[in-house]
Formats: sequence, C-alpha cells, structure tokens
Amino acid sequence: MLAWHWINEQRTLRDGRPMIIGETVTHDGPLELCESGLHASERLIDALEYAPGPIICRVECGGEIVRGDDKIVCRERRVIAAYDATAELRAFARRCALDVAHLWNMPVIVRKYLETGDESKRAAAWDAAWDATWGAAWDAAGDAAGDAAWGAAGATAWDAAWDAARQRQNDTFTGIVEVAMAKPTPPAERGGEKG
Repeated sequence: MLAWHWINEQRTLRDGRPMIIGETVTHDGPLELCESGLHASERLIDALEYAPGPIICRVECGGEIVRGDDKIVCRERRVIAAYDATAELRAFARRCALDVAHLWNMPVIVRKYLETGDESKRAAAWDAAWDATWGAAWDAAGDAAGDAAWGAAGATAWDAAWDAARQRQNDTFTGIVEVAMAKPTPPAERGGEKG
C-alpha cells in the first residue's frame, strides 16, 4: 500500500535511525495506532497533521496493517522517495489563506505577501493580520449568543463542507508535492541514500 510519511530535517526516523531510500524498516512489537509500529497516512493532508519536519516521504507499507481514521500503522515500511517540501508547505499555506480571503477584510500587505511569497513582507503581513483578526474575533464574540441556535442541521452542513474542503486541500497539496518530487534532485540534496 502506498502512503505518506513526514520526517525531520535531519532525515531520521523517530527512533533516531537514518532514513535510507529503498531500505525496508520493520517493527517486531505490537501494532497500536499512536503508540507502536510504523505509521503513515494514505492522504498527504492527513500525514501533515503528524509532521515532525518538512521532509515528505512516499512510502510503501506492508505486512500487517492496522487502519485508523487518518493514519495507518504497519509492520513494514519502505521509503520510495523523499523530498524537502519546505517551499511547497509555505506555498500551500499561502494558497489556503487566499482561499478564505473573501471571508474577511484582508489588509493589503497580507494579500501581497500571500500572493507573492515575498519574505520581506511576512512580518508586516503577520502584524496586520493579527490586528485585523483580533477586531473580528471581538465582533464575533458579541454575536455568539445568537449563533447558539444554529443547531444540528447547521453542524451537519458544516461537517460536509469541511470534508469537501479538506479533500480539495489534499488534492491540491498532493499535486504540488508530486510535481516537485518528480523533478530531478541533485545527489547532494537527496541524503540518506545508499551509494
């Protein structure tokens, strides 16, 4: 089964062993989600929830597999490819923020940073966004009592909308990462490969 697994910048597994592309690692003990075994997620967006760093690995999971809602734990895992997705993570975050730009009165500097990724604008954009969102939060808090009547029908609609948005985000981010991973990478940047 193909899945996704994030590792740290040092390209080591959680137990400290180096990640080596093509090497199969195994787990001999019990398999328990969040506790023991070799974890991964079928969807990239789900794997991102557990990322200890920016290195994304495409993995092949085998042996015994236990499935959870957003991850699996398996007996065997082999890294097929690894990639430092720092730039793609930042681009994806900016894109997600732009997807909801219509929901608030976004300061111009925030929009410029989100559209360009110009790091020289990031600090000013953060400050402007912080100031703007605090004002909106106080306004929303005043309306909270009226919103309590929203009810179960609204919650169900919200859940469906959330699931659809999350799937769209997964599809977008997976496309970005797959394109980036398909580009040739100089050997010095790959790391962790057996020579």
